[in-house]
Amino acid sequence: MLLLVLGALLLLFCSLDVWYFLRGAQVFVEAWFQPRIWDILVEQSIDGMVLPHDLDYMGHMNNSRYLRECDFARFHHYMRNGLFMASRKLGAKMVVGASTIRYRRSLAFREAFEIRTKILGWDEKAFYLEQRFVSKKDGFVSAIMLCRQNVVRCSPESIIEFVCKRKIECPEFPEDLKHWISYISASSQALRAESGLEEKNK
Repeated sequence: MLLLVLGALLLLFCSLDVWYFLRGAQVFVEAWFQPRIWDILVEQSIDGMVLPHDLDYMGHMNNSRYLRECDFARFHHYMRNGLFMASRKLGAKMVVGASTIRYRRSLAFREAFEIRTKILGWDEKAFYLEQRFVSKKDGFVSAIMLCRQNVVRCSPESIIEFVCKRKIECPEFPEDLKHWISYISASSQALRAESGLEEKNK
């Protein structure tokens, strides 16, 4: 019986990223019991530490782990300010449409850090967020990411109005965000043109 259970667990861990789902459940429970944050524009932070399973062959935090940690930080952010539950009630889904990360200094094994997440603004289709990895050793920003969180079957403004019970004016986009959005738009147009040429050549 024990061998059967162990075999089933091994199959489960080989078939699914079990730790991802367990971590997601942990973030959900922690955020659920923390005080609500009513200002959707306020910066929030969660703590982290570089563990053995985060390391690459150079002994630093694996590049892909930064993106994974940002996923959990955004989920925590949306749970605390009410946007996640509001989107669920409105039948909406929030999916990553684009992200760009810049690595400034590696995070070493057992180095403590915090991820600071804030909403920079929104348009008719998406939220735009900035996320920073800040070393607790000296306060250095080790990495910074911009993320476009697309809203499906609803709009950011409707979700915000549902949470705040009133309209909130979108902040003016920072210059770097404007340039980034322009790049995304140009990339989409180029890919659409490329797809159109491929269709014509068939």
